[in-house]
Amino acid sequence: MTTTPHEIVTHAPYVFDTPMMVSAIILVITFVGIFTEGVHHVHRTKVAMVGAATMVIFGQIFGFYSPEGAIEAIDWNVVFLLGAMMTIVAIMIPTGGFQMIAYSIANFSKGRLFLLMALLGTAVTVISLLLDNVTTVVIFGPLIVLICQALRANPIPFLLAAALLSDTGGVATLVGDPPNLMIGSAAGIDFNTFFFHMGGIVFCAWIGTVFFLKVLFKEVFTQKPQASSFSSANMLEDKRTWYMSLGVLGIMVVLFILHGQLHWEAWVVSALGLTVLLLFTKASNPDKYLADVELSLLMFFVSLFVIVGGVEHSHFLEFIGQFIQPFVESDLMVACIVLMWAAAVMSAAIDNIPFTAAMIPIILGMEAQGIHVTPLWWALALGVGMGGNGTHLGSTANVFIVTLTERLAEKEGDPSLAITPGLWFKKGLPVMLLTLVISTIIMVAFFDFYDGKLHQ
Repeated sequence: MTTTPHEIVTHAPYVFDTPMMVSAIILVITFVGIFTEGVHHVHRTKVAMVGAATMVIFGQIFGFYSPEGAIEAIDWNVVFLLGAMMTIVAIMIPTGGFQMIAYSIANFSKGRLFLLMALLGTAVTVISLLLDNVTTVVIFGPLIVLICQALRANPIPFLLAAALLSDTGGVATLVGDPPNLMIGSAAGIDFNTFFFHMGGIVFCAWIGTVFFLKVLFKEVFTQKPQASSFSSANMLEDKRTWYMSLGVLGIMVVLFILHGQLHWEAWVVSALGLTVLLLFTKASNPDKYLADVELSLLMFFVSLFVIVGGVEHSHFLEFIGQFIQPFVESDLMVACIVLMWAAAVMSAAIDNIPFTAAMIPIILGMEAQGIHVTPLWWALALGVGMGGNGTHLGSTANVFIVTLTERLAEKEGDPSLAITPGLWFKKGLPVMLLTLVISTIIMVAFFDFYDGKLHQ
């Protein structure tokens, strides 16, 4: 049995019942399975798919969910946008353009390691504003390793910096971080509005992170590399496709800015850009690009939406929300700061995507009760974004970087090349705390700005 927003308003307060209990048990077991992936070694996508199937079956048995409701619960805007952007990147990578950028930056730094880190971090961040931070570190991670090997420098500080700066900078735009897509789609926040509210606060946090990294890795950045230059000539293997891709991305940026006025969802812009690029590369079989799309990540998203949709239909999240509601109504600014820090801690512990998926319906439930929740959306985005820096499991980008270093350590037979959970905690947690302090100060100082209504 499905519900409508009107029913959400008229049926409060909620009393804990059997459907709530069933959905909560499935949610908790599934999330525990996702968070303990490193213990049982079952991929989190498989765990999420089992949880989604269980939610649909038991939801139908207990009368609070159905297969039709599960399909409606999936946020296809997020799924299609991510899939299209992944395919665009798959078209761009073989051109050699990203390699050219990375090696040109390395050459420009002339062996000054802090400058190299700052420039690579800037490039990763700028690209992650449009291509999302996960995709960006997938592109630049292996390139950073090659650059450091050519310079005979320790790659760990540079890889950590790439992940930390992309996690931080990616919070600035609607498409820069997967949780942003989820929040923006649920709250109806367009590209311009998101960047207008997040750009300044994220820039301050990002600048703080760059200079804090200089302190955290001062023993590395004061060293002189054994080599300081190498050739980046002839790396651009397919100029035609690379420059066409840059042109399409430029047009997409304009359309992202205008998508609110055009009444287009963000996925429409990415789908149009992908279509143009596929037509431009008509001599190539699209299968080779689509094969590089991370279908497991997309299935993870789909499964999460189905699971949370079941919990939402059972009214369990509204049940929880009614206990949070008085706190929000009594002091909204304090509630936002608490949410930001709680979201950061939880995201550092359990990955920011599942936590975001669980929080969105709670905030929507309060909004359906007539509560002004606009600043809560910004607090949630900042919390899950900055919190991703706290541990190696805090974001998908972090997990990729750690996996990359583990493979490198095994290949080179040098365990010191692997980023351990302890090392990440030692370097990443201070960065998380710094960015949260900066974000808290700015949000408190300019709370009226973040408190403005999203839709007039």
